[in-house]
Order: sequence, then C-alpha cells, then structure tokens
Amino acid sequence: MAESGINSPSDYLAAERTFLAWIRTGLALMGFGFVVARFGLFLREIALTTHARPLESTGASLWIGTALLLLGVIVNIAASIHHVRLVARLNRGDAIGEPFAAAISVALILALLGLGLAAYLVLMK
Repeated sequence: MAESGINSPSDYLAAERTFLAWIRTGLALMGFGFVVARFGLFLREIALTTHARPLESTGASLWIGTALLLLGVIVNIAASIHHVRLVARLNRGDAIGEPFAAAISVALILALLGLGLAAYLVLMK
C-alpha cells in the first residue's frame, strides 16, 4: 500500500491474482473430489472385467470425495467474500496484511483429509 493512503493499481491487481488463485484451488478441490468419489466405482469395474474377487465397498471414497468437493465449494465462496471485503478495505485506504483465516482452515482440513485417505489406503491393503 502506498504511504499516502492511496492504493496503487498494483495493490488491486495483487488482490485479483490472489482471488484467482483461490478460485483455481477451489476448482481443483472439486475436480479431485469428483475423481476420488468415482475411484471406488472404477475399482469395482476393473475387478469385474478381470474376473477378480469382487471388491467390498466401504463407501469411504464417496464420502471423502464428496467432502473434498464440498470443501472446494466452501473455498470458492469464502474467497469471493474475502475478495469483496479486501477490495472495499483497499478503497477505504485501510491497512491490510493479516493472515486469511480461511486459508489456514483449508490447509488444516486438507491435512486431516490427507491423513484419513492415507489411513484408508493402508487399512484397505
């Protein structure tokens, strides 16, 4: 932010780039969630075509995939709200720079989902 309290165009462009990065993150989460949700179906189809022992479905891939998809939706909504508020603060000339709580929350939720997915993979040998 400029010292005079007037924001430069680069401040707004940086806010826009950050917003677009969050949108990409949300879309990636939704896409990955869809893939995870359908992965169990894919495994069952492969087992049928290879005449292998039918796989017992726990339904975990559907729940984990749906959770990732919903997390992507939440990320996009939170990013939109944060962007609107940030631009309003820039317009008022307020100081900016505190951490985005939603970013920290998403990182922690993804870490927990990753641990759950790793446990699922290990337990489903």
